Amino acid sequence: MPQDILAAYAEEADALIPSFEAISSADVLAPVMAWLPSTPRRIIDIGAGTGRDAAWLAARGHTVLAVEPVAGFREAGMRLHAHPRIRWCEDTLPSLARITETGFDLILMVAAWHHIAPEDRPPALRRLRQLVSPDGRLLMSIRHGPAPPARTGFASDAVASSELAIQAGFSLLASRRVASVSVANRAAGVTWTWLVLRAV
Repeated sequence: MPQDILAAYAEEADALIPSFEAISSADVLAPVMAWLPSTPRRIIDIGAGTGRDAAWLAARGHTVLAVEPVAGFREAGMRLHAHPRIRWCEDTLPSLARITETGFDLILMVAAWHHIAPEDRPPALRRLRQLVSPDGRLLMSIRHGPAPPARTGFASDAVASSELAIQAGFSLLASRRVASVSVANRAAGVTWTWLVLRAV
C-alpha cells in the first residue's frame, strides 16, 4: 500500500475509528455469509482496521490473525476487541513479509483492494495464494466510486481483478455487486463487488 495513503489513515485514525466501529460486521459480510466457515477455522483478516470483523469472527469460534499497517487502528483494536483468538500483526500488501505461517482456511479482505496500486495487484494475489490452504477461500470486496481525496483509491474492476486472481491460482465461485453499508458512501455513489475465490 502506498505510504501516502497509510500516512493519511494514520492522521485521520482518531476520527475514523468510531465510524468503523459503528458499522455492523453482520451487515458488511451479509453478501458473503454463505461462504464463511460454519465451524472453527484459521482466518487471516488483511486490512483489519479496528478489528471489528476479526472480533465478530473470533466470537464465532474462529482463530484470526488481524493484519493492519496503521498503528492507531491496531492499538484501538487491541483495546476494543481483546480476545484470546485474535492475534495482531503489522504488515501490508503486496509482500506481507512479516507473515511466516501459511495454511489459512479463509482470507478476508474488506475495503482494502482499491488501495493496492495496479502494478502491485498481481504479486499481492500470488502472495495471498501462498497463504491460503488448498481449497481455502479468499473473500474480497472491491470498491466502485470515489474515495476521499487524502485516502485516494485506484480504479478497481471486478472482472479484471477476478482474472488476476485466476492467474494467481484461484477459481471464481461468485461475484456480487452490492450497495455500500456506509450511509456516507451510499450518498457519494459508492458500491462494492464481493469476489468469492477458492484456491486451486
